[in-house]
Amino acid sequence: MQTKAKYRKDYRSPDFTVTDIFLDFQLDPEKTVVTAKSQYQRLNPEATSLRLDGHSFQFAAIHLNGEDFKHYQQDSESLTLDLSSLKESAAQFELEIVTYLKPAENTSLQGLYQSGDALCTQCEAEGFRQITYMLDRPDVLARYTTKITAEKAKYPYLLSNGNRIASGELDNGFHWVEWQDPFPKPSYLFALVAGDFDVLQDSFITQSGREVKLELYVDRGNLDRADWAMQSLKKSMKWDEERFGLEYDLDIYMIVAVDFFNMGAMENKGLNIFNDKFVLANPQTATDEDYLAIESVIAHEYFHNWTGNRVTCRDWFQLSLKEGLTVFRDQEFSSDTGSRAVNRINNVKFLRTVQFAEDASPMSHPIRPEKVIEMNNFYTVTVYEKGAEVIRMLHTLLGEQGFQAGMREYIAQNDGKAATCEDFVQAMEKANDVDLSQFRRWYSQSGTPELTINDSYDERSHTYRLQVSQHTPATADQMDKVNLHIPLKIALYDEQGIMQSLQYHGELVSDVLDVTEQTQTFEFHNIYSRPVPALLCDFSAPVRLDYDYSTKQLITLLKFAKNDFVRWDAVQMLFSNELRRNLSQYQQGQPLEFSQEILTALHQVLENHQKDPELTTLILTLPKETEFAELFKTIDPEGIAVVRDFMLRTLADYLKSDLFRIYQQIHLEDYRVVQQDIALRALRNLCLNYLAYTHLGNNLVYKHYVNANNMTDCLAALSVATKAQLPCRDELLADFEQKWQHDGLVMDKWFTLQATRPDADVLQIVVQLMDHPSFNFNNPNRVRALVGSFASQNPRAFHAADGSGYRFLTDILIRLNETNPQVASRLIEPLIRFKRYDAQRQTLMKRALERLSEVENLSKDLFEKIEKALQ
Repeated sequence: MQTKAKYRKDYRSPDFTVTDIFLDFQLDPEKTVVTAKSQYQRLNPEATSLRLDGHSFQFAAIHLNGEDFKHYQQDSESLTLDLSSLKESAAQFELEIVTYLKPAENTSLQGLYQSGDALCTQCEAEGFRQITYMLDRPDVLARYTTKITAEKAKYPYLLSNGNRIASGELDNGFHWVEWQDPFPKPSYLFALVAGDFDVLQDSFITQSGREVKLELYVDRGNLDRADWAMQSLKKSMKWDEERFGLEYDLDIYMIVAVDFFNMGAMENKGLNIFNDKFVLANPQTATDEDYLAIESVIAHEYFHNWTGNRVTCRDWFQLSLKEGLTVFRDQEFSSDTGSRAVNRINNVKFLRTVQFAEDASPMSHPIRPEKVIEMNNFYTVTVYEKGAEVIRMLHTLLGEQGFQAGMREYIAQNDGKAATCEDFVQAMEKANDVDLSQFRRWYSQSGTPELTINDSYDERSHTYRLQVSQHTPATADQMDKVNLHIPLKIALYDEQGIMQSLQYHGELVSDVLDVTEQTQTFEFHNIYSRPVPALLCDFSAPVRLDYDYSTKQLITLLKFAKNDFVRWDAVQMLFSNELRRNLSQYQQGQPLEFSQEILTALHQVLENHQKDPELTTLILTLPKETEFAELFKTIDPEGIAVVRDFMLRTLADYLKSDLFRIYQQIHLEDYRVVQQDIALRALRNLCLNYLAYTHLGNNLVYKHYVNANNMTDCLAALSVATKAQLPCRDELLADFEQKWQHDGLVMDKWFTLQATRPDADVLQIVVQLMDHPSFNFNNPNRVRALVGSFASQNPRAFHAADGSGYRFLTDILIRLNETNPQVASRLIEPLIRFKRYDAQRQTLMKRALERLSEVENLSKDLFEKIEKALQ
C-alpha cells in the first residue's frame, strides 16, 4: 500500500495532456472489455516518460500509433511508458489501451460497478483509473466520445456524457449507442449508465430560446416517485438563469437514480448519477425533509454545470473551489425559493455541530488542504460547508452586485479551464477593485476562530464600545495561527426592543464590522441607554462567539430582534446555559432545575405561533445531544443525555395545555409540498413530540400514526414513540416494518430509529438487525442508516463505558475495509475523536484504533485517519 502524502506545494503542470479520447465499452457484468483510444500531446518537449494511473482491472494490450508497444513498467497503481524512442518532433501521438473489468465483483462502488441490475460509474475523485490507464488528474481536459455495446433485453438504455450522436442494432440481440461531449472535461466527470429503467421526460426552454430535453431514469416501478425531482430540476435551471445569468449548454440533461452509491450524487457533465435517496419521493414514502433535501441536491448538481464542469479545479487541493461555491449557490437557491431565515438556521445548526467538531478533531484541515494521502477523505464538511461560509463572507463584504460582478469575471477568465481558489479570489478583487490579501487566509488556516467580545457604555458621552478579540486555537494540523478578516454583523437594541442606528461622529456606519486585528474597539455614538447587542447576526462568519449575555438580554433579543436568526440563536444560548448549569448539578449529585424566566419566554413564543409557525418550531426545538456536546472540551455523553431528557420533560409538562390546543387546531386535509403546509405540519409534529412525554402521550401518538396520510406524520409518530419508549412503540415499529420491508429507502428510516433507541440493549438490537432481510451490507445507504446512525447519533449507547460500542464499530470497519473503504472512512469519524472524552473512554477508543491499525491490507482511506488520530 502506498501511504505517501501528496503536498499542494508540489503541484506541477502535466508534461503530457489528452486532447480527445474515444472509449469503446463492450459491457458485461462478469467481463467488460474497454478499448480507450486517446490522442496525447506532449507539453514538455524534454519529457520522455509518461506515467498513467490505473488499478483493479486486467490489462490486455497497448498500442502506440497503431503499433504494439512493449517499453513500459507496471506496478499496482500505474503504468509508466518510456517514450524516448519517439522522435522529438512527435508532439502528438495516439495510445490505444485495452482492459478487462468485472463490474459485478466491484464492491468499492468506484469505477464501473453493478447497482442492482444496472451498470454505472463513479469517477470522482479517482475512479476513472479503475476503468483504464489514464492521466487521471483534473487538469487534463479532453473531449470524450463513448460507444457502448450491450445486450438489448438486459440493458435497453445505454447512456453517457454529452449528446447522442449515433445508435444501431446488432444481429446477436445486442445494440450500441454513441455519445459525444463537445466540452473538454477531466476524467472524473466521465459517466456511463446501462440498464432497464422507467423514464420521465420533459423539456426546458432556456432564456436564449433553446429547447433542452430532460430525462430522469429510475428503477422500474418508481415512476410515481420521480415528479418532484423533475420539478426541482426545472426550478434550478430557471433560478440559475435569473440570479446568476448562467444557461445550460447541451441539448439534453439526464439524471439517473441508482440504489448503490457512496455519495449523495455526482455532477458528471450532462449525465448526473444520483443516490436514489435524493431523487425518489411521493407523499407515502418521503418526508417534508426528504422533499427539501431532494430539491437542494438536484439544484447542487445542476449548478455544478458551470461551477465545477465548465470551470473545473486544477488539482484536488482546490476541491472547495467547486464545492464551497456550489454549496453557497444551492443554499441561496433554497433561501430564494423558501424561507431565508429557516434555511440559514438549518445550515448553521449543521455547521456548528458537524463542522466545528471536525475542526476540533485529528482530521482538522483548512478548506484548501495542504497535504493528502487519500483524496476521498477530503470530501468533508470543512471543504463543502465551511467552504460555502467563506464564499458567503465574500458575498457579505462585496454585496450582491459586487459578488455577481466577480462571478462574471471568474467565469469569463476560466471557462473551459482548470482553475484554483486563488483565481476565484483574484476575480473578486479585479471586479470590485478591492484587496483581499488578508481574507485569503481563510483558505489556508484550519480551525474555528473564537471571537471574545466585551462591551462598555459611557452614560455621559452616550458612547457604546465593543472590544472584539479574535483567536484561533491550535489544531492537529497547524500550531501557529494568524489574524483573519472576519465580517461581524451586529445590531443594537434598547431595553424596549427599539433598534438603534449605528453612528460614529454623526455619520451612519455599516452594520458589518471588519474584524482584522487581534483586538479592536468599535465605538458608537448617540446611544442614549445601555444597549443589548445582537452579535454575529445571520451568522456572518463561521466562528464561536464568547460574550457574557445575561438571561434578561437574551430574552430581550428573543422578543424584539428584527432578525429571525438572532431570535433563534438567543434561545440556543438560553438552552446551552441551562444544560451547562444542570450538567454541573448532575455531576455533583444535586437536583436539576429549569429557569422559570426561560419557561415563561418560551410560553409567549408558543402563544404567538401564528405569526411564524416555521420559526416557532425551530425556536422550541431542543438541541440534540450531539449539538449540546459541542459546548464542551470533554464530553459527558451520559450526563448530557440525562439533562437533556430532564429539560425535554420539563418543557413538555410546562407547555402541555398550549401544545395540546395547537395540536388540535392544526388540520391539513391533503398533503402538499408547499412552505405554509410544511411549516404547519412541523409545528403540529413538534407539539406531538413534547406531548408524548406527558400522560396524553401513548394514546395521542398511536392515533397520529394510524390517521397519518403521509410519511412526514407517520414517521413523526413512530419516531417519538421510539424515543419516549411508549407502550405502543413495538406495535407501531412492527406495523411499519411489515408495510415497507420491500422498500430499502423507506426501511432506512426504520433502521435509523432502531439504531437511535434510548434502550439499554440497543446494541444487541442493531447487531440482530444486520441479519434483517431488508439489510444489505454492500449497500452504503443501509449501512449508514443502521451502523452510522448508531455510532454518530446515539452517543450515550455508542460511548457505553464498557467499550462495547467501540468494539462493534471496529468489527464493522474491518469488514468494510475489504469491501468499501470509502464508506468505512466515513463511519470511523466518531472513533477518531477520542480526545474529547474521559480517560477511561479514551483508552478504549485508542485500543479500537490500534486494533484497526494492525489489519492486513489496511486501505489508504482508513490508514490516513487512524494514523492522524494516534499521532
